[in-house]
Amino acid sequence: MSLSLTRAGFLTSVQDLGRNGFRQFGVSLGGALDVFALRVANLLAGNDESDAGLEITLGGLRMRFEDKRVIAWCGGEFDVRVGSTPLPAGHSCLLNADDELTINQPKVGCRAWLTISGGIDVPFVLGSRSTDLRANFGGLDGRALRDGDGLPLGKQSEFSRSLIDLLREQRVASWSSPAEWSSSAKTETVLRIIRGVDWSRFNDVTIQRLTRDAFVVSSDSDRMGVRFDGPELRRNDDVDLVSEAVAPGTIQVPPNGRPILLLGDCQTIGGYPKIAHVITVDLPLAAQLRAGDRVRFSEVSIADAYRFLLERERQLERFRIGLSLHDS
Repeated sequence: MSLSLTRAGFLTSVQDLGRNGFRQFGVSLGGALDVFALRVANLLAGNDESDAGLEITLGGLRMRFEDKRVIAWCGGEFDVRVGSTPLPAGHSCLLNADDELTINQPKVGCRAWLTISGGIDVPFVLGSRSTDLRANFGGLDGRALRDGDGLPLGKQSEFSRSLIDLLREQRVASWSSPAEWSSSAKTETVLRIIRGVDWSRFNDVTIQRLTRDAFVVSSDSDRMGVRFDGPELRRNDDVDLVSEAVAPGTIQVPPNGRPILLLGDCQTIGGYPKIAHVITVDLPLAAQLRAGDRVRFSEVSIADAYRFLLERERQLERFRIGLSLHDS
């Protein structure tokens, strides 16, 4: 079975949790820019957390399904409907054969992650179904989706089939994921950071700018990274640096002093100073940034960053257990 895209939207691609284990060969991690949103949406659809779904940028989608499927989505404040019925974020929703699903432009944020029971069944490339838009492999022919594309869907799990039975009448589940997981976009974004290896290369005035002033997202941003306009960050020296490993969340400062926050499609090494790193639990906020948004940074300790991450994983485990009770 498959789904067909009447309209593919501004930028829609097949993504899963990314291509782990190949960074030493220069292959980007890739995957969903908000892997946590994809994990949550997959659980709501009855899938494995690692199943492939759709990453949707700025909406504009219209699609149909060949058979009954459970869907779920998380992300920005999008208007998602089947016919005239709104489908809220963070809920399991039943779509019947020939239902038309539309996803319109968001009011806040820019991305959403849509999962479909059974997952999107495109071939694995280097252990992942994710689309690498720069290297042109993975997903559907290594590219963004186009109007008229069809996508194969995998076999539905027992839990997905039980959800179909549970939702035959109400269509939209009464249960949901926590609101902060379902809708991660903010009108005023504060990203928590830990110090990078090159923190000491910047003087106190520059550090105060980083942690006090607001930065504005540049239009020159994409899945590789978010560029910021605003206060310039100048380092103490002009010594050339040896290229070192970088990762999603790293904040680099190029010679023009305008910082770059790296995202999922970032390169594997970089030579710009690494002033800080956005903590893992705040990367969903970074994935929603679009041109003109204002961002502030707030320093936390590494111990706090670990604590926030462990607490979120504990909450997700409780959420998994709660979902499983709907199959009992």
